[in-house]
Amino acid sequence: MKFPYGICDFRKITMKNYFYCDRTDRIPLIEKGEYLLFLRPRRFGKSLLLSMLANYYDVAKKHEFEAMFGKLNIWKNPTKLQNSFFILRWDFSCVDTSGSVDDIKKGLYNHINACIEGFILKYESWKIPRVRINHEDAVQSIQSLISSIRMTDYPIYLLIDEYDNFANQIMMGIRRERHELYDALVHEEGPLRTLFKAVKASASESLFDRIFITGVSPVVMSDITSGYNIAENIYLRYQFNDICGFTDNEIEQALKSIAGECDLSKDKVAEALELMKTYYNGYKFSLDSDTFVYNPTLSTYFLKYLYEDCKYPRQMLDGNLATDEAKLEYISQAVSGRQMLLDLLREDRKTIVSELTDRFGIKQMLTDKSKDHKFMAAFLYYFGVLTMKEETSEGKISLKIPNLVIRGLYAEQICEMLLPDTVERDKGKFAAEKLYQKGEMQPLCDFVEQHYFKVFSNRDYKWANELTVKTAFLTLLYNDILYIMDTETELDRRYADLTMIIRPDMRRFTILDILIEFKFVKLKDAGMSGEQARNLAKEELQNLPIMQAQMEDARIQVKDYGDVLDKRHKKLRLRKYAVVSLGFERLWWEEVL
Repeated sequence: MKFPYGICDFRKITMKNYFYCDRTDRIPLIEKGEYLLFLRPRRFGKSLLLSMLANYYDVAKKHEFEAMFGKLNIWKNPTKLQNSFFILRWDFSCVDTSGSVDDIKKGLYNHINACIEGFILKYESWKIPRVRINHEDAVQSIQSLISSIRMTDYPIYLLIDEYDNFANQIMMGIRRERHELYDALVHEEGPLRTLFKAVKASASESLFDRIFITGVSPVVMSDITSGYNIAENIYLRYQFNDICGFTDNEIEQALKSIAGECDLSKDKVAEALELMKTYYNGYKFSLDSDTFVYNPTLSTYFLKYLYEDCKYPRQMLDGNLATDEAKLEYISQAVSGRQMLLDLLREDRKTIVSELTDRFGIKQMLTDKSKDHKFMAAFLYYFGVLTMKEETSEGKISLKIPNLVIRGLYAEQICEMLLPDTVERDKGKFAAEKLYQKGEMQPLCDFVEQHYFKVFSNRDYKWANELTVKTAFLTLLYNDILYIMDTETELDRRYADLTMIIRPDMRRFTILDILIEFKFVKLKDAGMSGEQARNLAKEELQNLPIMQAQMEDARIQVKDYGDVLDKRHKKLRLRKYAVVSLGFERLWWEEVL
């Protein structure tokens, strides 16, 4: 078996027998539209989708049709448009977005011209009349190409990959000069707007017979407004929910194939499937679909590693996707964004919006006043750090964190947001290590009291309860290399606050399984001020009736949850703790045996 990690060439994948999940059955659906826009998060298989379309429709690939598509669904009943287009492809990720407007314009035009020159060479045997390349103005090169194609028997199918690369790159550096640079690209007679106006004009005359554009967000389409207002959005339609993702059945079949090579038992296959589901599944892109899909890049990364080494990768997050942290950092720069990130680590881990915004421009991204809840939720959805969960009974959309990999990014970003000093943050991580390495809770509680509580006391967060305290512990303890981390783990229809169950492949280490139950006592309910709470001796804190009552409840719950976990998992090294917080001032903890 060969797993095509990092390969998005459809011809290479199919002709060299790489692992491929067939999506050619969607080609007839795609043909129903002429000028399409398809959005998915980064590294979600969009380029491979374009490569599939390019090879299917390319008149120059007709002789290879059986070799590429002979084992796939579309071979049984190809459409009439099969191999009937000249294919012109642009990939805006190849364009350097640094430098001035003139620098970017030059880079864009050089890319367009290079693609046209490659087009001419590729279709040389079709005797296309001479195309004049204008190195100063690629729009004129496009017009010359169109004039020449009029003299042939085949129209052009234009494929544009990562059309919004400019916005994504500039957006992450939100300095005002970058904002002005982007404005110059997309407004008035900017080069990007002018380019799309030329594409639209050619489409209206049926010279670009079909256009398929992929990207991450609708930002550029919003900003170029009438420059290109012919795009049909298909990214929320249920028929395309899994066109760029893997399903449960496909992952299971791949694992069973690997099992034969690595001599894995049925239990091991089930274990691997559950691990992949926890870390990589959970994405849904249409409310009308009942299927959650796996991130294809991360899944291929895992499967390739497992096949070649017959063991799981140490890091479940592929480093090529770690850049998604920048999107969370961007959101955390707004006050309301910080609250939203915290809210998403609460027990239900979801956010509700009335609708998913499909039009927002760069100005909204750069202006704090525009960063309302609706915008931020949509932004996080398009970039893959939130996904659809369900439609509520009130007709709204529930969005959630898709999986454990993305949850880890949240935990890390919140930790950096609340503890920006790296030295201080490292001290917290070291205190956390003492808990799961040696079972020592006191250093972690001391750190939370001395550092995190100061942050919470000085910020006007709208919720102040055990969930806030749990968030503090979670961000410090989070470790998806060693653990399957979860909050609100369902145990006999009840929910434990925080569980850290050692990954099956990490049980060779001497670390501990951890279970923590949190309780919170408001200062008002205890009848004291923050200063009074801070001045309490340890015995005085523990003798408060309200603290004793909460501690007793925590003891009972954590013991019951521990019993369930022991029955559910084999050979746990489980340590159980009850933690009661008095406001954001003091912590009392006990290990429950």
